[in-house]
Amino acid sequence: MNENLNIAIGAAIEAGNVIMKVYGSEDFKVENKDDDSPLTQADLRANAVINSYLNNTSIPIISEENKQTDFDQRKNWTNCWIVDPLDGTKEFIKRNGEFTVNIAYIANNLPKLGVIYVPVQKTIYYADGSSAWKQILKTTDPLSFAHADSTRIAPEKLEGKIRVVGSRSHMNEDTKAYISNLEQNSTDEIEVVSKGSSLKFCLVAEGNADVYPRFAPTMEWDTAAGQAICSAAGLKVIDRLTGEEMRYNRANLLNNHFSVSAIG
Repeated sequence: MNENLNIAIGAAIEAGNVIMKVYGSEDFKVENKDDDSPLTQADLRANAVINSYLNNTSIPIISEENKQTDFDQRKNWTNCWIVDPLDGTKEFIKRNGEFTVNIAYIANNLPKLGVIYVPVQKTIYYADGSSAWKQILKTTDPLSFAHADSTRIAPEKLEGKIRVVGSRSHMNEDTKAYISNLEQNSTDEIEVVSKGSSLKFCLVAEGNADVYPRFAPTMEWDTAAGQAICSAAGLKVIDRLTGEEMRYNRANLLNNHFSVSAIG
């Protein structure tokens, strides 16, 4: 495999190990950042581990938990890493297991390699640029990872059903309108499936959902790894404002609304 992908996989697995140590503790401190989003020791410790791996590549890093580099400098980067050391901190706090480690390699503003690791399930999704893969780990020793144990994933449309990734309890009006439009223009049954964090991308990439419309705020580190995996699986993550694939290392790291679909 690509050496950078190997490094990212090792970083994600090791970050998952430190996250699980905090997750298994009887109590962990939760703070609020300036934007009111939660922050735990697991976020910070995972970030430190990932930085220690990625710094060896000499490729600049954009991470949710790093101090952000000014765009005046970033605009000259031809490649970079984009990292969310703990995506789904709210899910982590709820202890429902639906949180991930996200690492993506960006070249010329598009995700080329991506890793999403689910520590509770010991499941890793990754993309090498041309194909997407999944593996349930037998051991969480990063040095024991073997690509040969992975299974290639791809979208799969079920006959007579469209599965839409959304929230059962907190669906916003734009998403409701999107689903209503599907119901009016398709004879297929519409089913809503729910999942936390970047696992929403994985649902579509591995054929367990058909479309993921996102009409709520996300940041580049929330989506870059998921887009890499979807792209390698033959899908496009489309910026709803530009009509083109979402691009990265922008001046504003806040994403526009987007959608990824296996139904054309």
